[in-house]
Amino acid sequence: MYQKYVNSVPLYRQEKEWEQLGISLSRATMANWIIRCAKDYLIPVTQHLRKLLLKRDIVHCDETPVQVLKEDGKKPQTKSYMWLYRTGNDDRAPIILYDYQPSRNAEHAVTFLKDFKGCVHSDGYQGYNKLKDITRCGCWAHLRRKFVEAIPAKKSEGAPLTAAEIGRDYCNQLFKIEESLKGVSAESRYLQRQELEKPVLEAFWCWLEKVQPLRGSALGKAVTYAQNQKPYMENYLLDGRLSISNNAAENAIRPFTVGRKNWLFSDTPKGAKASAAVYSLVETAKANGLNVYTYLEYLLMYMPDSDWQNYPDVLDALMPWAQAVQEECKQ
Repeated sequence: MYQKYVNSVPLYRQEKEWEQLGISLSRATMANWIIRCAKDYLIPVTQHLRKLLLKRDIVHCDETPVQVLKEDGKKPQTKSYMWLYRTGNDDRAPIILYDYQPSRNAEHAVTFLKDFKGCVHSDGYQGYNKLKDITRCGCWAHLRRKFVEAIPAKKSEGAPLTAAEIGRDYCNQLFKIEESLKGVSAESRYLQRQELEKPVLEAFWCWLEKVQPLRGSALGKAVTYAQNQKPYMENYLLDGRLSISNNAAENAIRPFTVGRKNWLFSDTPKGAKASAAVYSLVETAKANGLNVYTYLEYLLMYMPDSDWQNYPDVLDALMPWAQAVQEECKQ
């Protein structure tokens, strides 16, 4: 598990490593071990983490494709998705969870976040609009990227700024202010955003109304994206704990995308779900300052003897921030 999900070493390469040590250990055996351990011992821990995540006020979401070869009713080359949910900047222990699903259908997010009542950070994917009783917060990093992509590759020296550059610069102003607010309390950040960022936002929306891009151009796409996302783009001003971007989710999902480049696909949905469970524990452990290998070993040592089915509260003692876990597994 550590080699695959932390060091991104696929099982077929691990199989070769074992051969060099004179041990015949097939990738199929290792895959079955991971699936069985995940089902019996690790998924109950991630389910408990999900219950705790749903009680928080802020969640960041993202999703990325994954290929699963043997999935009922689907061709091997069809895209499945790994969804990512993580807690926000609320000064509490971070939780990072992966959830494998066969599609990008928004109902998967609706099901996972059922009963969540806080603020949801996401990119511009319209499927998140199906979430109920939440406040959706847009991502200025995504919006900025649209304007950067619209900047002409070649430009005469001394020429005035293009509309795409002006749009990018408005975004840069906001990020520069955010950088200056790092380290201040949530209350202070809330007040200073009202004073410093609100005027920039008002100026940006007024400027955007006057831009007349060519239909279908990169600038046109950037303007349309900004206009469509406007209802969500200022919601981060509502609470000093909220973020101007969804970078927290993008950073959290990156270890999975790095690993995917090496192992390329999952063989079965069971394997993909097991991977989601292990990635969840690996990344949550990292975020809480644990030695990942030691924490996985800790869970596999104590979970088999815990009667969590009848006494779910025993799982609290296995959370990455629990005192005993911190003492045993601290990085």
